[in-house]
Amino acid sequence: MTDIAQNTKAKSPAGEWLETIKTIVYAVLLALLIRTFIFEPFSIPSTSMLPSLLVGDYIIVSKYSYGYSKHSFPLSLPLYDGRISEKIPERGDVIVFKLPRDNRTDYIKRLIGLPGDEIQVKKGILYINGKAVTRSRVEDYIDHPNNPIPNVSPSRFMQYRETLPDGGLVHPILELSDEARLDNTPVYKVPDGHYFFMGDNRDNSMDSRVESSVGFVPAENLIGKAQYVFFSMKGGSPWWQIWNWPFSIRYDRLFVKIR
Repeated sequence: MTDIAQNTKAKSPAGEWLETIKTIVYAVLLALLIRTFIFEPFSIPSTSMLPSLLVGDYIIVSKYSYGYSKHSFPLSLPLYDGRISEKIPERGDVIVFKLPRDNRTDYIKRLIGLPGDEIQVKKGILYINGKAVTRSRVEDYIDHPNNPIPNVSPSRFMQYRETLPDGGLVHPILELSDEARLDNTPVYKVPDGHYFFMGDNRDNSMDSRVESSVGFVPAENLIGKAQYVFFSMKGGSPWWQIWNWPFSIRYDRLFVKIR
């Protein structure tokens, strides 16, 4: 009789609710720990990183790659200044960072300039410390009718392979021309503790070349390194519309490494 009573008590509604609440709390805490210290998902809302990243890509960013700052935490909690366990990023890394203008907006670009570098663009050619970066023309990038680029016209771009110094990372860039607004710039001297970023879609990217909007990015603002595309939806379909998955998923972009 005693055993039966104890078993009944253990399965009471109040006990079950308590266990459910504890499970939810543990799950939320675990998710927050993973999001803060290991990985965080982001979505790509613009065309500034074409062709490397497409609108509708969902990516995984490693939070541990460059150490941790206040921007590693939800809501950028001001727990401390600077970075803990800081690691220096490599030129060419695709990085998510907080926009210096408001310290709230998430941005994603490619790291071009390290502290002390001099960066300039002349007639569409990138110069790093006075030396032209090699680029080679490849086939044009053409937007596919089933994979539209929102608000961008024309849909054909000149495509190049650009080879960065310090390791020779090769990555694609797009140009509409070599005479666009940001294809001829002054020399930017990157300050200590700051970085210079550019989008791969050079004529459709608001980046460090525009000092009033982005400019130099403090090391504290780095969130993490973009590692993989884990999911991708074309046509602007949100991920939660599961009924559209068979027709909207870009299957060839699932689990693609970002370079």
